[in-house]
Amino acid sequence: MKKFASQRGFTLIEILIVIGIIAILAAVVIVAINPAKQFADANDSQRSSNVNTILNAVGQYMVDNRGDVPATITASATEVCATNAASCSGLIDLSVLTDNETYIGNIPVDPSCPATGYCTNANGTGYTIMKTANDRITVTAPLAQNASISVTR
Repeated sequence: MKKFASQRGFTLIEILIVIGIIAILAAVVIVAINPAKQFADANDSQRSSNVNTILNAVGQYMVDNRGDVPATITASATEVCATNAASCSGLIDLSVLTDNETYIGNIPVDPSCPATGYCTNANGTGYTIMKTANDRITVTAPLAQNASISVTR
């Protein structure tokens, strides 16, 4: 029987130490990256874009109609109805903007609305709209995660 003077390979202790170091480094990287904040920032960026899209469509409608605001917009902040919704009862119907895709193809929907059902109404978009006495329009994203998103023109 032959005995080998030196055996090659790693001991169990060495492997466990390396795995432990990798786990610690991975935990530090995950904490530093903070994926929850990254997703929240991405969703809020999409919300900001959507608010401006709705406001721009209303603005274009007003330009084409001698400054008249769409008749369905009220003085109280109310959720906007989704495009082609079954019912817009209790919501602001902005179908005048989406008819024939004149001003906008579809009313944008909040990123957390369809997947999680956070919209207050099943036919809603998660965005609210209102007008002041001077016909200034305010569109708001009440589901924003980091900061309030509201634009007035």
